[in-house]
Amino acid sequence: MIFLLRLGGFVTSEVTEKTIDMSKRHEAVAGTVERWLGNPISRALLRLATGQTGHGSRLDLALRKYIGEEVPGNLGFRDKLASMLVKFVIDRGAESFGVSRGKMRDSLSDPIVRRGIVNVLEGIARYGVKRPFTSIAPFLVVWNYTRLCNQRCKHCYEGASPNADTSDELTTEEAKRVVDDLRDAGVVAIAFSGGEPLMRKDIYEVAGYAKEQGFYVAMATNGTLITKDVARRIKQVFDYVEISLDGFEKTHDEFRGVRGSWRRTCEGIRNCVAEGVDTCVAITATHYNLGEIPDMIDFVEKDLGARRVIVFNYVPVRTGMGIIKEDLTPQERWHLLEDLYSRLIDKDNPMTLYSTAPQYAVISWQFAHGPVIATHFTSEGAMKAMRGKTRALAQFLGGCGAGRLYLGLEPNGDVEPCVFIPITIGNLRKQSLREIWHNSEVLKKIRNRDEFEGCGDCQYKYICGGCRARAYGYFGDLQGPDPACPHNMKYWQKAQEQIS
Repeated sequence: MIFLLRLGGFVTSEVTEKTIDMSKRHEAVAGTVERWLGNPISRALLRLATGQTGHGSRLDLALRKYIGEEVPGNLGFRDKLASMLVKFVIDRGAESFGVSRGKMRDSLSDPIVRRGIVNVLEGIARYGVKRPFTSIAPFLVVWNYTRLCNQRCKHCYEGASPNADTSDELTTEEAKRVVDDLRDAGVVAIAFSGGEPLMRKDIYEVAGYAKEQGFYVAMATNGTLITKDVARRIKQVFDYVEISLDGFEKTHDEFRGVRGSWRRTCEGIRNCVAEGVDTCVAITATHYNLGEIPDMIDFVEKDLGARRVIVFNYVPVRTGMGIIKEDLTPQERWHLLEDLYSRLIDKDNPMTLYSTAPQYAVISWQFAHGPVIATHFTSEGAMKAMRGKTRALAQFLGGCGAGRLYLGLEPNGDVEPCVFIPITIGNLRKQSLREIWHNSEVLKKIRNRDEFEGCGDCQYKYICGGCRARAYGYFGDLQGPDPACPHNMKYWQKAQEQIS
């Protein structure tokens, strides 16, 4: 059961504390749940229990009934079946955690937790218990809300600028209809990014509407526009904010292309922390800042007051192609990730440290402390849960989540496998998200790791799988090798030959 909650990205701290000391027991119970849900008869029953009723998701109604809420309507066969399945899975989950069913019910009172579980169960019904797992709809959609930006970053994946053409961007009403579509598809979280999302005047209106629809709402921003008043508005709408800081003052300002950015970004981070916003500092690792990252982590903790840092992979795409020679070597990336993970598992370390590099999961596995997950959003409880020692999730989480757990959305409604993969697989002005998610041939290629060059032959292919954006950025092939890994040195050398 823990894999359902962790894949959903939401675990209560009470449950998490128990998990670390009960990994063997939970693996056995989770294995039982996996075997039960993975057989054809159980999947057929699960499919009967999924879908919509006149009062909403059948599984969500079953979860609400489980925690003692009164649910509308008369229960038919499929509704009763859903209740039976939910009770089985949740009770086994409580057993694996070693906590009371009362505490599990408290966790399930959060509609976002329920949305995550429904997403996973419906994913199992449609796609089976696969390694790595594919959900019924993306857990997370990162929405590049506008191409406008007040900076000129060297690594920008969107090609954003202060003078960007915004004539084709979704209107406010179109954006709200997109939110409705994501809700109906079963998406759990929306992260508004850009460009700089705070440069669109309707950001609070649309993000607030998403919040009303039950989404976990996050934002990725450069932080320069976050005054104390803005931080208060952010606190009212957003569950989580990720603010980019790519080095100390000289490095950051050069990288961002605007003098004074560093000071304003630091002020924005402090304003969010002071307001009680769940704040993460994002660092994109390149040769510009590699030597500064350890001290940057200390600075974020001691001077800025944030308790979370995520180190992003550099991906050569759009504007970012211009600094391809500044990419880390496989050895440099590996040592950086090892340092991050060593800090993460240090009992005296107050910081949560993650990376979007899928190789981070391999390092976690080799440290024998279990799998990790890195996203643009997650709850504090879920981040703590990743510090557990169990390995039961590794091959389900599967490293890169593009096309399995996550999608990118462009300002004009174009859907992409990842914000770093500029391949349009549909448009939400013309198609539903579910139609794109289930039928895209591009996504089917990304989900088939056995066909990956280099990465497909690796023993860690279901834990990591390499970054599909880097494979595409370097070799123009979504099933190509990720040259970031020491296991793929011949491809790194090939990439360097192409560059020179």
